[in-house]
Amino acid sequence: MQETKDRPYLIVGLGNPGDRFRDTRHNIGFACVDLLAKRWGIAVNDRRRTTVLGQGYRNGAPVVLAKPRTFMNLSGESVAYLMARFGSRPAELIIVYDEMALPLGRLRLRTQGSDAGHNGIKDIIRTLHTTAFPRLRIGIGPPDGGSGSVNHVLGRFSPEEQPDAEACVIRAADALECFLTDGISIAMNRFNTDPQPPSTNPVTPGSPAVPKPPEPDASGA
Repeated sequence: MQETKDRPYLIVGLGNPGDRFRDTRHNIGFACVDLLAKRWGIAVNDRRRTTVLGQGYRNGAPVVLAKPRTFMNLSGESVAYLMARFGSRPAELIIVYDEMALPLGRLRLRTQGSDAGHNGIKDIIRTLHTTAFPRLRIGIGPPDGGSGSVNHVLGRFSPEEQPDAEACVIRAADALECFLTDGISIAMNRFNTDPQPPSTNPVTPGSPAVPKPPEPDASGA
């Protein structure tokens, strides 16, 4: 996917606008877009009625990074504006969003699919009249026994979860870079797997392996 193209790839991270929702689980798509903007030197500061966006290039191809200014259940308005403005096709759109059905730290990149109960995706499908657009789901884990799904997604990561959440955002950004460079099939093969934490017990030649204790489950599952 190195060839020059006129229509940009649209990378849209879902979330809710405003300080009240900053850094909540539901806004992890915003966090991924913010990280890509920092990596690629793109200023996401072009404020329109339904979205804030920035334009740039990645590997010679034009890209748009965007965060809707609508609330989550009206995300389709923002995506429709972007596709009309830039003329991009559904295959050139990738939506980044939170997923309770995945443990914290897991990613799922897909070429298409249903909304699976996610209100932002439901509105995008309703607006575009298609399910055939790529999406990257970022696992935030299910709610624990004491909180409902709304409180869970609108809450913030605990101090114990925060390192895994930050690592997951980094890995999601890596997956999107792979998508743009190598295509979605390679990106799916590479990133739709359990993340492998770095070993804290490196083995030198000739020395016995030291068993590593199990990692704590920060997903709440």
